[in-house]
Amino acid sequence: MNGLNTAISILVNEAMQIERSRHLKVEPYERSNERQDYANGFKDKKLKTRVGALDLKIPQVRSSNFYPSFLEKGLRSERALTLSMAEMYINGVSTRKVQNIMEQMCGFDVSSSDVSRATKLLDDELESWRNRPLGVYKYLFLDARYEKIRYEGRVIDCAILIAIGIGEDGKRDILGVSAKLSEQEVHWRDFLQDLQSRGLHGIELIISDAHSGLKAAKKAIFPSVPWQRCQFHLQQNAQSYVPKKSLKKQVAFDIRSIFNAPNIDEADRLLKIISQKYEKEAPKLSEWMADNLPEGFTAFTFPTNHWRKIRTSNLVERLNREIKRRTRVVGIFPNVASCERLISSVLLETCEEWQTTREAYLSFR
Repeated sequence: MNGLNTAISILVNEAMQIERSRHLKVEPYERSNERQDYANGFKDKKLKTRVGALDLKIPQVRSSNFYPSFLEKGLRSERALTLSMAEMYINGVSTRKVQNIMEQMCGFDVSSSDVSRATKLLDDELESWRNRPLGVYKYLFLDARYEKIRYEGRVIDCAILIAIGIGEDGKRDILGVSAKLSEQEVHWRDFLQDLQSRGLHGIELIISDAHSGLKAAKKAIFPSVPWQRCQFHLQQNAQSYVPKKSLKKQVAFDIRSIFNAPNIDEADRLLKIISQKYEKEAPKLSEWMADNLPEGFTAFTFPTNHWRKIRTSNLVERLNREIKRRTRVVGIFPNVASCERLISSVLLETCEEWQTTREAYLSFR
């Protein structure tokens, strides 16, 4: 199931349990002279909807007639439920909205404690995924993106950090996501420490752009792991140092020729020649190339059949485009929690797709 399916299933399952308790006239494990019948487990049911199949657990009773009203009128209200759930994800799961939806599904008033329990289950599902144990991952891709958040009457940028790992089986896995308003180096350090505390080890290479604070955080948490700076971003960064528009295409061609070298020795040789080429016409570019391009050479020391996929952070960039497609409709998030909730649901969906595919992203044989 994707993240939205999971959330809808959790909410519906909780609503049906509340309805069974009302039918029995007792809460679970409660003793009462008013009891009408006894709970008798659950029956699994897969319900097809426009957003995919929902995995439901239908509450059963021992001897009386009981059937959740949601399943009778659920299909009629499916569209409203789906849209409301999407709105809840975006708006931080407003207690009032959850209560309104659950009352529509159940057909009776629900208490604030019922609502709290349902909303907690929604967030617990994503929290459990974000904090799951990790293991050995050969390559670690890191990236940051930014979303607009309302905070204390202002609209500010919230950093979203994402980590993708390539496991020993060659498959991709989304290892973590974090949304915070804290200072960049602190955020990166906390994020990497969290990955490490969850058991991430065996990393042979970290691939990323030169995000502010990341290099210092990596040095503190994973000091012995080599770093591959994204070659695509290096080519983009170089354009800021080109003094004339007429030079831009030539500079881009020259840098590509360096990165397309057959080995690291040839890349070093070409870098010296090309940086000297621009010493007079573009001295700042020449100096920048000599200082920065070698950070994109680390991939040359790894298996040649891996080069194309580990020399850039394009793997994360493609994921970011999917996130942007989902968050664009929101515009400005009301708080950090709502932003992290929606992005986590997108990442969980993608992660499950990656893990269930037969094809590996890379081969370590």
